Amino acid sequence: MTFPDLTADLKAAMPELRGRLTANQRLAELTWFRVGGPAQVLFTPADEDDLAYFLSNLPAELPVTIVGVGSNLIVRDGGLPGVVIRLSPRGFGEAITQGEVVSAGTAALDKRVAEVAASANLAGLEFFFGIPGTIGGALRMNAGANGAETRDVLLEATGIGRDGRKHVFDNAGMKFVYRKSGVDPSIIFTSARFQGRPATTDAIRVRMNEVHAHREAAQPIREKTGGSTFKNPPDHSAWKLIDAAGCRGLRVGGAQVSEMHCNFLINTGDATAADIEMLGETVRARVKENCGIELQWEIKRIGVSL
Repeated sequence: MTFPDLTADLKAAMPELRGRLTANQRLAELTWFRVGGPAQVLFTPADEDDLAYFLSNLPAELPVTIVGVGSNLIVRDGGLPGVVIRLSPRGFGEAITQGEVVSAGTAALDKRVAEVAASANLAGLEFFFGIPGTIGGALRMNAGANGAETRDVLLEATGIGRDGRKHVFDNAGMKFVYRKSGVDPSIIFTSARFQGRPATTDAIRVRMNEVHAHREAAQPIREKTGGSTFKNPPDHSAWKLIDAAGCRGLRVGGAQVSEMHCNFLINTGDATAADIEMLGETVRARVKENCGIELQWEIKRIGVSL
């Protein structure tokens, strides 16, 4: 599918724009599942000011979608109309420490933020070492692993609204719940500050090694996957419910429920986004039939179907 090219009109309307506009960028190249159609326009802003300028001048009728490194994302096969914004490490990837505070741009990888904190002998952020995404995704999803979550360490987050204005949210203002923030979805987070606590290098590295070892042993991290597929229902583990419903190894087209960890779906090589999404819905239906519990998607699904 190919969308009409809007880049010339956007460039003409925004002569001071410094970021990059690309028409019909194939998003499969930017997601871990390696599936999905194109973005009508992909915009990579130069920095926060450039993002604000772009949003403040963007026609209101054009939809905007923000994506990170695509580690917890299904882009449907028809792609995304409107504008997809992807923050780059060059403009949004810095991670530094100031005293006991870690500041990071939202394009910084979670793993790198954990490493920066460890290098400054700051504990509390080791769980980020086991999350294969960016800080932006962590803020939007209250990402967590190994018994800790983003809300446990966040001091404040900064974002840009659709009108180009800057907003700052403290921890309470983020309205965190399990795997979700209640902040207006149109806000694009650009940076965050986290609270660390002093600890010895050895203690921090031991914890980070534990997080890494757990991922290596329990998750299909070398497959084309999107991470944890469904949220854990209260008092239950999603993978146990999926296993009990007989879904381990289940296939739809080129998509398969992982044999290693059945809350992970994998692209075995030739899956479409429709295959993966249908497999997920089949798993949900079987779990509901088996135990009466309705699993909720944790992976974000965007775009239009073919």
